[in-house]
Amino acid sequence: MLCILLFKKKDENFIPFRYKVNIMILKKENVWDYPRPAICQKHKGIIEVIVDNKTIAKTNNAIRVIETSHPPTYYFPPEDVVMNLLKNNKSNSFCEWKGIANYIDLHLDKIKILNIGWFYKSPKTEFQPIKDYISFYASKAEKCIVNGEIVKKQEGEFYGGWITKNLTGPFKGAKGTSFW
Repeated sequence: MLCILLFKKKDENFIPFRYKVNIMILKKENVWDYPRPAICQKHKGIIEVIVDNKTIAKTNNAIRVIETSHPPTYYFPPEDVVMNLLKNNKSNSFCEWKGIANYIDLHLDKIKILNIGWFYKSPKTEFQPIKDYISFYASKAEKCIVNGEIVKKQEGEFYGGWITKNLTGPFKGAKGTSFW
C-alpha cells in the first residue's frame, strides 16, 4: 500500500485528501498483444484531464479499454468529472464492440472544445462497466495524465487512445493504418 494525495470533487473544485491505493505500475505492453475483440479492465492508479490549467476530471476508479493495435482508452466515472462543464452534442459514432457513442463539448469560461470526449448510454453487454463513463481525447485537452505521466495522443482524428512510455506499437490511427 502506498499513501498518496488524491483529490475529491466538491461542487466545481477538487479538494485534497489522503488515500491508500495500489498504484498500477505501467508494465511494458505491446498493443499487438492486446485482445480482439476489445475488453474492459479496471485501472489501478490515477488518471486526470486538464484544460486551461483546470482539472476537469480526476479519478482512481478508471476503466481502460484495450484492443489489438490501439493504445488504451480510459473512462472516468461521471462522479469524478466536473459535469457542469460538459454539454451533450448531436454527434455520435458506432463501435462494433461497444455500440453507439455520444459526444460531449467542453464549455470552460471562454473556451469551447467540441467533441472533447464521448460516452456510451447503452453499451453492449460486455461493456456495461463503462455505461455513462466518459472518455476524453488527449489531442483536445491540455494534458492527460496516467499515474503521473503525461500521455501522448493517438494519431488521427477518430481514435482516442492515450500513449504512455510503457507501450510499444505501431499504433492504429496514423495515416495509412485505417484498414489494419
